[in-house]
Amino acid sequence: MRRTIRSTTLALAALTLALAGCGTQADSGKGGDSHSVAPSPTTGRAGCTARSQLGIADSGRTVCLAAGDTVRINLDGTSKRPWKPVVADGSGLEATNSGFVLQPGDASGAFKAVSAGKTRLASTRPLCAAGTGRISCKGLQEWWATVVVK
Repeated sequence: MRRTIRSTTLALAALTLALAGCGTQADSGKGGDSHSVAPSPTTGRAGCTARSQLGIADSGRTVCLAAGDTVRINLDGTSKRPWKPVVADGSGLEATNSGFVLQPGDASGAFKAVSAGKTRLASTRPLCAAGTGRISCKGLQEWWATVVVK
């Protein structure tokens, strides 16, 4: 009987450790985020990093730019879970040519820092793939970042 209790305890411990890692990575909808960028150093301002490219893993991040800098956004989606175009709300940024979106469901954008200000960049996509059954899924996954131009 002791052997069963020890095995059960070990099995529960292993299961707990395995589940602890679930849900800690951002889901690009394609099995990985091919546009992720390694963390960059902070700029000296609390909670503000200097980045020129943002991806799914950067949701919720605050980025600081100098006038003349450009930030690019690349969000990997799928045809069944497409990202909406990236929208900007605020001042200090001006939309610029972001290039081509090659995959259905992806969203990209580029914004040039033109003056001091603060802008929220945002996009959404469905939580559930379209046409997967009879159950209605109206939930949305939101991506957003704040850009501060100094």
